[in-house]
Amino acid sequence: MKNVKEYIDQHKDRFINELIELLKIPSISADSAYKNDVFAAAEAVRQTLEEAGADNTEICQTAGFPVVYAEKIIDINKPTILVYGHYDVQPADPLELWDSPPFDPVIKDGKIYARGSSDDKGQMYMHVKAFELMMNTNQLPCNVKFIIEGEEEVGSANLETFIVDNKEKLKADIILISDTSMLSLEHPSITTGLKGLSYLEVEVTGPNRDLHSGMYGGAVANPINILSKMIASLHDENNRITIPGFYDKVIEASPEERALIAKTPFELDLYKSKLGIKAVHGEKGYSTIERTGIRPTLDVNGIWGGYIGEGAKTVLPSKAYAKISMRLVPNQSDDEITTLFENHFNSIAPDSVSVKVKPHHGGEPYVTPIDTKEYQAASEAIVMAFGKEPVPVRAGGSIPIVALFEQILGLKSILLGFGLDTDAIHSPNESYGVQNFLKGIETITYFYKTYSSKK
Repeated sequence: MKNVKEYIDQHKDRFINELIELLKIPSISADSAYKNDVFAAAEAVRQTLEEAGADNTEICQTAGFPVVYAEKIIDINKPTILVYGHYDVQPADPLELWDSPPFDPVIKDGKIYARGSSDDKGQMYMHVKAFELMMNTNQLPCNVKFIIEGEEEVGSANLETFIVDNKEKLKADIILISDTSMLSLEHPSITTGLKGLSYLEVEVTGPNRDLHSGMYGGAVANPINILSKMIASLHDENNRITIPGFYDKVIEASPEERALIAKTPFELDLYKSKLGIKAVHGEKGYSTIERTGIRPTLDVNGIWGGYIGEGAKTVLPSKAYAKISMRLVPNQSDDEITTLFENHFNSIAPDSVSVKVKPHHGGEPYVTPIDTKEYQAASEAIVMAFGKEPVPVRAGGSIPIVALFEQILGLKSILLGFGLDTDAIHSPNESYGVQNFLKGIETITYFYKTYSSKK
């Protein structure tokens, strides 16, 4: 496609400045204090889609935060690409660990540092600018629809209802998503699988009030001690999850599949160096890439209880809490795993405490085949932009709505992400490479051409 690189080069400063303005909006969907900012981000996305040339741009209300919808139908006989992304972001805590304010973006060492820069405002905005490019150079080869939501970081609670209610409006041939990562700019990759998710909160209660640890310690169960032991028991000495039935439906990767995974470019020493660790950790018998891509996991995402203020307070707490997530692989069901966890966690609690398990949100795992025209179109677009074939990679992250898209709309998704594992998404100092952003715009534009030529 002529003029693609030229257009990007001419407008790259504006593209980056526009993204920076969007990143300044603290659209944290998990915190009600930022409710107005989430709505402001939705309107900003709608406006930029309208300015790029979309028709029928809408702010579609839901029971929670709105969905931004837009479309450009050039010919009903041409294929239609449905672009999905999200404009909400994770909380920025802990703020003291940021080198610069999370909603005051800065560019340093070729990266844009801000909350949401990689997940997912920066990647979502690539699609808006690719669309603008095709519209302004008269190169849009097919129809396009956009569905940009504001609740992805809290489980997309209302998106399923929106999709069911708008099946006709959302009719398309393929879904295109950039909310994943690639191995590197030197080794481009395409995500071919996502893990499912079961996210829970547990509460362990001992005495009916906080107690003096000297007067009651050793005689009354300490919920923090008990919770710590219960959590520790969830993995065995080989780091396998001990919940009965947890692995029953996991399909073991074939030797051929594992051999293919082993060919993935990966430098273990560099991986450890970037993370500041001396050794990797995980299920025995599997490589680091296999652990993150094809094996289920269980992790504590937060744990608290008792006194955590300044100085000392010798308290035996009444309650202790933890947030726990389990990443699931194909054939594991979110609902089934949640039930297995709840039953097991209750069964291992001693009589000295009571336990509550509160499910938060979840989603099903997803795998996209690599022998389809859609995947081949994505592969060819990567070759056009990067000059080399992409590596198919299973990701450790979860996008629960992807499985629902297939279930409700009957559509497969192409996961064309441009983030890196060093982007620190969900962590302090999140960043997104300027080159990744611009290469993403270029590749997405090529995908429209390659995909349309195969339909």
